[in-house]
Amino acid sequence: MKHLSFTLRGFTLPVVVLSLLTVGFAQSDMHKSVDKPVPSEAQKSFDTMKTFAGEWEGPVSVPEMPEMNGGKPMHLSLRLTSRGNALVHEFQEANTPLDATKFDHPVTMLYVDGDQLNLIHYCDAGNRPHMTGKVSPDGKRVEFEFQDLSGGNQYGHMHHALFTYIDANRHTEDWTYMMPGDKPMHAHFDLQRK
Repeated sequence: MKHLSFTLRGFTLPVVVLSLLTVGFAQSDMHKSVDKPVPSEAQKSFDTMKTFAGEWEGPVSVPEMPEMNGGKPMHLSLRLTSRGNALVHEFQEANTPLDATKFDHPVTMLYVDGDQLNLIHYCDAGNRPHMTGKVSPDGKRVEFEFQDLSGGNQYGHMHHALFTYIDANRHTEDWTYMMPGDKPMHAHFDLQRK
C-alpha cells in the first residue's frame, strides 16, 4: 500500500500541472468565444447578400428601351461557393437551357476583401467592372459603386448595382449600364424566389 501511495505522489505534480494547463486553455478558449470580433461593415453587407442565395425569376424593365418591357422573364441563380466566402450571381433567360455562348448570360462574383465588399461583373461586353458595396442603415439595400474596369470599354460597361430586399421571397435589382459616350441605361429586375 505504501508503494502505491508513493507512486501516486510521484504523479501528483504532473497531474496538477496538466490540470492547470487544461483549465487555462479552456478559459482562454472561452474568453475567445466571448470576445468575438464585431463584424466589419463589409462583412455585414456580405451577410445581407448571402440571404439572397437561391433561385429567382422575374421580369426586367428597361425605361430607355420600352420594347424590352414585358418580355421573357429572367432566371437568376445566386449561390454560395468557396466555403461561404464568395457569392456567384448568374443571369439567363428563364426556361432556356444554360448556354454560355448566348448573350445575356453574365456572371457576377461578390466577396469581402479586408474592409470592402467587392463585386466583379464578368460582362457579355467582354470586360470586368469592379464595384464596391455598402449596406443601407436599415439593412434592406446593398448599393454598389463603380471603382475600375478591366478589359475594353468600346461597348460600354456595367456601372452601378442596387439590390433591395423586400421579403424572404422577393427582391429587386437595379443595374446601370454605361453605354459608349457615357449614356446610362437602366434595368430593373423584380424577382420572386422559385
